[in-house]
Amino acid sequence: MIKIGDAAVSEEKVVETATITSTENKEESKSEKKSTSTKKAKSKTQSRGTGRVKLVREKEDEEISLFKENIYIVFVECETPGNIGFLARTMANFGLKNLVLINPPTLTNEAYYQATHGKYIVENAKIYKTLDEFYQSQRIDFKVGSTGMAGGSYNLSRIPVRPEELGKSMNVSNKIAILFGREGDGLTNKEIGDCDICVSIPTDPTYPIMNISHAAAIIFYELFKNKHDYGVEGLKDSTPLEKEYLVKDMDRLIDSLDIPEHKKKNGKKTFNNIISRAFITGREAHTLKGILRRLNNKLGGQ
Repeated sequence: MIKIGDAAVSEEKVVETATITSTENKEESKSEKKSTSTKKAKSKTQSRGTGRVKLVREKEDEEISLFKENIYIVFVECETPGNIGFLARTMANFGLKNLVLINPPTLTNEAYYQATHGKYIVENAKIYKTLDEFYQSQRIDFKVGSTGMAGGSYNLSRIPVRPEELGKSMNVSNKIAILFGREGDGLTNKEIGDCDICVSIPTDPTYPIMNISHAAAIIFYELFKNKHDYGVEGLKDSTPLEKEYLVKDMDRLIDSLDIPEHKKKNGKKTFNNIISRAFITGREAHTLKGILRRLNNKLGGQ
C-alpha cells in the first residue's frame, strides 16, 4: 500500500494499486445500486400497501353514507305523537335520518319535545296515507317487518330473523324500509306478508311485546355496529390488510431465528391464530408493525 512520504514507487505497483482501487470502486458502485434498488422496491411495496388501505377506508366511508341514505324507518299509524319523538331520538343515536309516517296523528309539540336532539328528524319526516303510496314513491327495494309475535314453521310470513342476523346480511346499496307497527296491535298479517323478511327480538314469553323505541334501539344497534366503528380516536378496528402485514412481518422474524423448522411453523401458525381472533385497532397494528420491522432490521444487520 502506498503511503505519503514513500521515496520511490515502481510503475508496476502504481498500476496494481490503481487496478485494485478501480475494482473496489466498481464493487461499491454495484452495492450502492443494489441498495438503492432494494429501497425503491420497498418504497413501491409500502406505497401499494398504503394505497390498498386507503381504498378499504374509502369503501367503508361510502358504505356508511349509503347506510344513512338508503334505510327508511317507517312508523305505521302511530297512536301518540310522543312515540314519534322517542323513535326519532333513537334514530339520531344510530345515525339514521329517514323517518316515514303512515297516516300519523297530528304532530303536536310533544313529538318535537320527546325527540330532543332528533327534532330535525321529525321536522323532515315524510308523511303518506298508505304503505303502498310510500313504496311507490320511494321505489323501495327491500321491506323488513318487525313483530313481537314470531310465527312457527307453518306461518311462513312470520318466520323471523334476529336483529343480529339482519345487521350482518343487509345490503345498504339498496333502498330498505324497516316497518314498526301500531303501539297496540303492531303490523297486520297483510302488512307483514308484503314484506320480504320479518325481524323479531327474543323476549320472555310472559311479556313478549316491547315498547317501540326500545325495540327500535336494539334493531338499530345491530344495524349500526356492522357498518360503523366506535366514534373514539384510536378505536378504529384494523383492516384485514393491516393484519396481513403484521403476520408477514412476524413470519420474516421467525424465519431469521435459529430454531427447528417445525417450531417455526408452529410459531407462525400460533401468531396468525392470535391476530385472526384478536380485536386490534389500526393504531395498535401500526405500532406493533413498527416494532417487528425494527427487530427484523436489527437481526438482518447482525
